Amino acid sequence: MLRFIFTRLSHMLIALFVITVIVFSLSHLTGSPIDALLPDDATQQQIDSLTEHLGLDRPYYVQYLTFLQNAAVGDFGDSTKWKGNTAAAVVLERLPATLKLGGLAVLISVVVAIPLGVLSAVWRGSVFDRMAGVIALLGQSFPAFWLGIILMWIFAVMLGWFPTSGYGGLSYMILPAIAMAWFQIAALTRLTRSAMLEVLDTEYVKLARVKGVNERSVIWKHAFRNAAIVPVTYFGVLAGSLLTGSVVVETVFAWPGTGLLAIDAIRGRDFPVVQSVVMFFAVFYLLANFLVDVLYAVVDPRIRFS
Repeated sequence: MLRFIFTRLSHMLIALFVITVIVFSLSHLTGSPIDALLPDDATQQQIDSLTEHLGLDRPYYVQYLTFLQNAAVGDFGDSTKWKGNTAAAVVLERLPATLKLGGLAVLISVVVAIPLGVLSAVWRGSVFDRMAGVIALLGQSFPAFWLGIILMWIFAVMLGWFPTSGYGGLSYMILPAIAMAWFQIAALTRLTRSAMLEVLDTEYVKLARVKGVNERSVIWKHAFRNAAIVPVTYFGVLAGSLLTGSVVVETVFAWPGTGLLAIDAIRGRDFPVVQSVVMFFAVFYLLANFLVDVLYAVVDPRIRFS
Protein backbone atom coordinates (compact mmCIF):
# COMPACT_ATOMS: atom_id res chain seq x y z
CA MET A 1 0.00 0.00 0.00
CA LEU A 2 2.85 2.41 0.82
CA ARG A 3 4.46 1.67 -2.52
CA PHE A 4 1.17 2.37 -4.29
CA ILE A 5 0.77 5.70 -2.46
CA PHE A 6 4.36 6.70 -3.22
CA THR A 7 3.89 5.90 -6.93
CA ARG A 8 0.68 7.97 -7.16
CA LEU A 9 2.29 10.82 -5.22
CA SER A 10 5.28 10.89 -7.55
CA HIS A 11 2.93 11.00 -10.57
CA MET A 12 1.10 13.93 -8.98
CA LEU A 13 4.34 15.85 -8.42
CA ILE A 14 5.45 15.27 -12.02
CA ALA A 15 2.10 16.53 -13.29
CA LEU A 16 2.38 19.57 -11.03
CA PHE A 17 5.85 20.34 -12.40
CA VAL A 18 4.55 20.19 -15.97
CA ILE A 19 1.68 22.51 -15.01
CA THR A 20 4.10 25.08 -13.59
CA VAL A 21 6.00 25.07 -16.89
CA ILE A 22 2.76 25.58 -18.85
CA VAL A 23 1.51 28.35 -16.54
CA PHE A 24 4.84 30.18 -16.69
CA SER A 25 5.05 29.87 -20.48
CA LEU A 26 1.48 31.02 -21.13
CA SER A 27 1.89 34.03 -18.86
CA HIS A 28 4.79 35.19 -21.01
CA LEU A 29 3.05 34.45 -24.33
CA THR A 30 0.16 36.77 -23.45
CA GLY A 31 2.46 39.80 -23.47
CA SER A 32 4.41 41.91 -21.03
CA PRO A 33 2.68 43.18 -17.88
CA ILE A 34 4.63 46.42 -18.28
CA ASP A 35 1.99 47.65 -20.74
CA ALA A 36 -0.73 47.23 -18.11
CA LEU A 37 1.27 48.69 -15.23
CA LEU A 38 2.53 51.89 -16.88
CA PRO A 39 0.60 54.62 -18.68
CA ASP A 40 0.85 55.03 -22.44
CA ASP A 41 3.09 58.08 -22.10
CA ALA A 42 5.67 56.33 -19.87
CA THR A 43 9.28 57.10 -20.64
CA GLN A 44 11.83 54.51 -21.67
CA GLN A 45 13.60 55.03 -18.35
CA GLN A 46 10.42 54.15 -16.44
CA ILE A 47 9.91 51.06 -18.59
CA ASP A 48 13.50 49.89 -18.07
CA SER A 49 13.32 50.56 -14.32
CA LEU A 50 10.09 48.54 -13.87
CA THR A 51 11.38 45.74 -16.11
CA GLU A 52 14.48 45.43 -13.93
CA HIS A 53 12.42 45.63 -10.73
CA LEU A 54 10.15 42.77 -11.87
CA GLY A 55 13.10 40.71 -13.08
CA LEU A 56 11.80 40.55 -16.65
CA ASP A 57 15.24 41.43 -18.03
CA ARG A 58 16.70 38.14 -16.78
CA PRO A 59 16.86 34.93 -18.89
CA TYR A 60 13.68 32.87 -19.03
CA TYR A 61 15.15 29.92 -17.17
CA VAL A 62 16.19 32.22 -14.30
CA GLN A 63 12.69 33.73 -14.21
CA TYR A 64 11.17 30.24 -14.17
CA LEU A 65 13.39 29.04 -11.31
CA THR A 66 12.45 32.15 -9.34
CA PHE A 67 8.78 31.54 -10.11
CA LEU A 68 9.09 27.89 -9.04
CA GLN A 69 10.87 28.79 -5.81
CA ASN A 70 8.25 31.39 -4.90
CA ALA A 71 5.33 29.16 -5.94
CA ALA A 72 6.55 26.42 -3.60
CA VAL A 73 5.82 28.72 -0.65
CA GLY A 74 2.62 30.18 -2.14
CA ASP A 75 4.20 33.48 -3.19
CA PHE A 76 2.99 34.55 -6.63
CA GLY A 77 3.80 38.21 -6.19
CA ASP A 78 1.61 41.26 -5.65
CA SER A 79 -1.63 41.83 -7.51
CA THR A 80 -1.44 44.60 -10.10
CA LYS A 81 -5.21 45.12 -10.21
CA TRP A 82 -6.05 44.84 -6.51
CA LYS A 83 -3.41 47.20 -5.16
CA GLY A 84 -1.89 46.48 -1.77
CA ASN A 85 -2.75 42.76 -1.81
CA THR A 86 -0.69 39.74 -2.70
CA ALA A 87 -2.05 37.47 -5.42
CA ALA A 88 -2.44 34.58 -2.98
CA ALA A 89 -4.37 36.78 -0.54
CA VAL A 90 -6.79 37.84 -3.29
CA VAL A 91 -7.43 34.21 -4.25
CA LEU A 92 -7.86 33.07 -0.65
CA GLU A 93 -10.38 35.85 -0.06
CA ARG A 94 -12.56 34.55 -2.91
CA LEU A 95 -11.98 30.86 -2.19
CA PRO A 96 -14.76 30.29 0.40
CA ALA A 97 -17.43 31.40 -2.08
CA THR A 98 -16.21 28.92 -4.70
CA LEU A 99 -15.97 26.07 -2.17
CA LYS A 100 -19.52 26.75 -0.96
CA LEU A 101 -20.92 26.71 -4.47
CA GLY A 102 -18.83 23.72 -5.56
CA GLY A 103 -19.72 21.78 -2.41
CA LEU A 104 -23.43 22.28 -3.03
CA ALA A 105 -23.00 21.25 -6.67
CA VAL A 106 -21.20 18.04 -5.62
CA LEU A 107 -23.95 17.30 -3.10
CA ILE A 108 -26.66 17.79 -5.73
CA SER A 109 -24.78 15.60 -8.21
CA VAL A 110 -24.38 12.69 -5.78
CA VAL A 111 -27.86 12.90 -4.24
CA VAL A 112 -29.57 12.96 -7.65
CA ALA A 113 -27.27 10.79 -9.80
CA ILE A 114 -26.66 7.79 -7.51
CA PRO A 115 -30.35 6.89 -6.85
CA LEU A 116 -31.21 7.70 -10.47
CA GLY A 117 -28.50 5.39 -11.81
CA VAL A 118 -29.28 2.57 -9.37
CA LEU A 119 -33.04 2.62 -9.95
CA SER A 120 -32.71 2.89 -13.73
CA ALA A 121 -30.55 -0.25 -13.65
CA VAL A 122 -32.97 -2.10 -11.38
CA TRP A 123 -35.94 -1.10 -13.56
CA ARG A 124 -34.10 -1.60 -16.82
CA GLY A 125 -36.25 -0.95 -19.89
CA SER A 126 -39.01 0.76 -17.92
CA VAL A 127 -40.39 4.26 -18.40
CA PHE A 128 -38.22 5.43 -15.49
CA ASP A 129 -35.12 4.04 -17.21
CA ARG A 130 -35.98 5.86 -20.43
CA MET A 131 -36.56 9.12 -18.54
CA ALA A 132 -33.19 8.72 -16.82
CA GLY A 133 -31.60 8.17 -20.23
CA VAL A 134 -33.18 11.36 -21.56
CA ILE A 135 -31.96 13.31 -18.52
CA ALA A 136 -28.44 11.94 -19.01
CA LEU A 137 -28.49 12.80 -22.73
CA LEU A 138 -29.71 16.35 -22.14
CA GLY A 139 -27.31 16.83 -19.26
CA GLN A 140 -24.31 16.05 -21.44
CA SER A 141 -25.65 18.18 -24.30
CA PHE A 142 -26.38 21.48 -22.55
CA PRO A 143 -23.43 23.86 -22.02
CA ALA A 144 -23.25 25.12 -18.45
CA PHE A 145 -23.40 28.81 -19.42
CA TRP A 146 -26.49 28.25 -21.62
CA LEU A 147 -28.24 26.22 -18.94
CA GLY A 148 -27.41 28.92 -16.38
CA ILE A 149 -28.98 31.62 -18.55
CA ILE A 150 -32.12 29.49 -19.14
CA LEU A 151 -32.47 28.74 -15.41
CA MET A 152 -32.03 32.43 -14.62
CA TRP A 153 -34.64 33.43 -17.20
CA ILE A 154 -37.27 30.92 -16.07
CA PHE A 155 -36.86 30.70 -12.29
CA ALA A 156 -35.48 34.17 -11.53
CA VAL A 157 -36.93 36.52 -14.14
CA MET A 158 -40.26 34.89 -15.06
CA LEU A 159 -41.21 33.14 -11.81
CA GLY A 160 -39.19 35.25 -9.38
CA TRP A 161 -38.36 32.29 -7.15
CA PHE A 162 -34.64 32.99 -6.92
CA PRO A 163 -32.33 36.02 -7.25
CA THR A 164 -30.88 36.55 -10.72
CA SER A 165 -27.28 36.96 -9.54
CA GLY A 166 -25.03 38.07 -6.73
CA TYR A 167 -23.71 36.66 -3.48
CA GLY A 168 -25.86 35.60 -0.55
CA GLY A 169 -27.48 32.66 1.19
CA LEU A 170 -28.84 29.39 -0.12
CA SER A 171 -31.35 31.05 -2.47
CA TYR A 172 -28.47 32.68 -4.36
CA MET A 173 -26.66 29.33 -4.69
CA ILE A 174 -29.43 27.06 -6.02
CA LEU A 175 -29.43 28.08 -9.69
CA PRO A 176 -25.64 28.27 -10.22
CA ALA A 177 -25.16 24.99 -8.33
CA ILE A 178 -27.70 23.24 -10.57
CA ALA A 179 -26.04 24.70 -13.67
CA MET A 180 -22.67 23.36 -12.48
CA ALA A 181 -24.02 19.96 -11.41
CA TRP A 182 -26.21 19.17 -14.42
CA PHE A 183 -23.48 17.73 -16.64
CA GLN A 184 -21.99 15.72 -13.76
CA ILE A 185 -25.42 14.33 -12.87
CA ALA A 186 -25.70 12.97 -16.40
CA ALA A 187 -22.21 11.43 -16.40
CA LEU A 188 -22.50 9.94 -12.91
CA THR A 189 -25.95 8.52 -13.67
CA ARG A 190 -24.69 6.68 -16.75
CA LEU A 191 -21.64 5.32 -14.89
CA THR A 192 -23.72 4.15 -11.93
CA ARG A 193 -26.31 2.51 -14.18
CA SER A 194 -23.71 0.60 -16.23
CA ALA A 195 -21.87 -0.54 -13.08
CA MET A 196 -25.11 -1.71 -11.45
CA LEU A 197 -26.21 -3.61 -14.55
CA GLU A 198 -22.92 -5.51 -14.54
CA VAL A 199 -23.14 -6.34 -10.83
CA LEU A 200 -26.83 -7.32 -10.92
CA ASP A 201 -25.98 -10.00 -13.46
CA THR A 202 -23.37 -11.68 -11.22
CA GLU A 203 -23.85 -15.06 -9.58
CA TYR A 204 -23.69 -13.87 -5.97
CA VAL A 205 -26.57 -11.44 -6.54
CA LYS A 206 -28.64 -14.20 -8.13
CA LEU A 207 -27.78 -16.49 -5.21
CA ALA A 208 -28.87 -13.85 -2.69
CA ARG A 209 -32.23 -13.57 -4.43
CA VAL A 210 -32.62 -17.36 -4.52
CA LYS A 211 -31.99 -17.45 -0.76
CA GLY A 212 -34.88 -15.05 -0.29
CA VAL A 213 -32.86 -12.01 0.80
CA ASN A 214 -34.92 -8.82 0.88
CA GLU A 215 -34.75 -7.06 -2.50
CA ARG A 216 -33.73 -3.78 -0.91
CA SER A 217 -30.79 -5.51 0.79
CA VAL A 218 -29.83 -7.21 -2.47
CA ILE A 219 -29.73 -3.89 -4.32
CA TRP A 220 -28.15 -1.56 -1.78
CA LYS A 221 -26.09 -3.90 0.41
CA HIS A 222 -24.84 -6.54 -2.02
CA ALA A 223 -25.01 -4.96 -5.48
CA PHE A 224 -24.39 -1.27 -4.90
CA ARG A 225 -21.49 -1.87 -2.50
CA ASN A 226 -19.55 -3.55 -5.31
CA ALA A 227 -20.82 -1.25 -8.05
CA ALA A 228 -19.78 1.83 -6.04
CA ILE A 229 -16.16 1.38 -7.13
CA VAL A 230 -16.92 3.04 -10.48
CA PRO A 231 -18.65 6.15 -9.04
CA VAL A 232 -15.89 6.48 -6.43
CA THR A 233 -13.31 6.51 -9.22
CA TYR A 234 -15.21 9.28 -10.99
CA PHE A 235 -15.55 11.36 -7.83
CA GLY A 236 -12.09 12.90 -8.25
CA VAL A 237 -12.99 14.04 -11.76
CA LEU A 238 -16.35 15.24 -10.44
CA ALA A 239 -14.88 17.39 -7.67
CA GLY A 240 -12.15 18.84 -9.87
CA SER A 241 -14.45 19.51 -12.82
CA LEU A 242 -17.04 21.29 -10.70
CA LEU A 243 -14.40 23.56 -9.21
CA THR A 244 -12.68 24.41 -12.49
CA GLY A 245 -16.07 24.70 -14.21
CA SER A 246 -16.98 27.48 -11.80
CA VAL A 247 -15.25 30.00 -14.09
CA VAL A 248 -18.15 30.07 -16.57
CA VAL A 249 -21.00 29.68 -14.09
CA GLU A 250 -19.67 32.28 -11.65
CA THR A 251 -19.36 34.75 -14.52
CA VAL A 252 -22.97 34.15 -15.62
CA PHE A 253 -24.37 34.56 -12.10
CA ALA A 254 -21.85 37.20 -10.92
CA TRP A 255 -20.88 34.92 -8.05
CA PRO A 256 -17.74 36.42 -6.44
CA GLY A 257 -15.60 33.30 -6.35
CA THR A 258 -12.25 32.34 -7.84
CA GLY A 259 -13.81 31.67 -11.25
CA LEU A 260 -15.07 35.23 -11.63
CA LEU A 261 -11.78 36.41 -10.14
CA ALA A 262 -9.88 34.64 -12.92
CA ILE A 263 -11.94 36.39 -15.60
CA ASP A 264 -11.46 39.80 -13.96
CA ALA A 265 -7.73 39.16 -13.59
CA ILE A 266 -7.39 38.17 -17.26
CA ARG A 267 -9.24 41.29 -18.35
CA GLY A 268 -6.99 43.41 -16.14
CA ARG A 269 -3.86 41.48 -17.21
CA ASP A 270 -3.14 40.71 -13.57
CA PHE A 271 -0.75 37.82 -14.26
CA PRO A 272 0.12 37.01 -10.62
CA VAL A 273 -3.56 36.48 -9.77
CA VAL A 274 -4.14 34.43 -12.94
CA GLN A 275 -1.18 32.22 -12.06
CA SER A 276 -2.44 31.83 -8.49
CA VAL A 277 -5.92 30.76 -9.63
CA VAL A 278 -4.59 28.29 -12.20
CA MET A 279 -2.14 26.76 -9.73
CA PHE A 280 -4.85 26.47 -7.08
CA PHE A 281 -7.20 24.71 -9.51
CA ALA A 282 -4.38 22.38 -10.58
CA VAL A 283 -3.38 21.47 -7.01
CA PHE A 284 -7.00 20.89 -6.00
CA TYR A 285 -7.65 18.70 -9.05
CA LEU A 286 -4.49 16.64 -8.49
CA LEU A 287 -5.18 16.20 -4.76
CA ALA A 288 -8.75 15.10 -5.45
CA ASN A 289 -7.59 12.47 -7.92
CA PHE A 290 -4.79 11.34 -5.58
CA LEU A 291 -7.25 10.83 -2.71
CA VAL A 292 -9.59 8.93 -5.03
CA ASP A 293 -6.73 6.66 -6.13
CA VAL A 294 -5.94 5.88 -2.49
CA LEU A 295 -9.61 5.30 -1.67
CA TYR A 296 -9.93 3.09 -4.75
CA ALA A 297 -7.02 0.96 -3.51
CA VAL A 298 -8.70 0.64 -0.12
CA VAL A 299 -12.02 -0.42 -1.66
CA ASP A 300 -10.46 -2.81 -4.18
CA PRO A 301 -7.14 -4.28 -2.92
CA ARG A 302 -6.37 -5.68 -6.39
CA ILE A 303 -5.51 -2.14 -7.54
CA ARG A 304 -2.51 -1.99 -5.20
CA PHE A 305 -0.75 -4.73 -7.12
CA SER A 306 -1.69 -3.67 -10.65
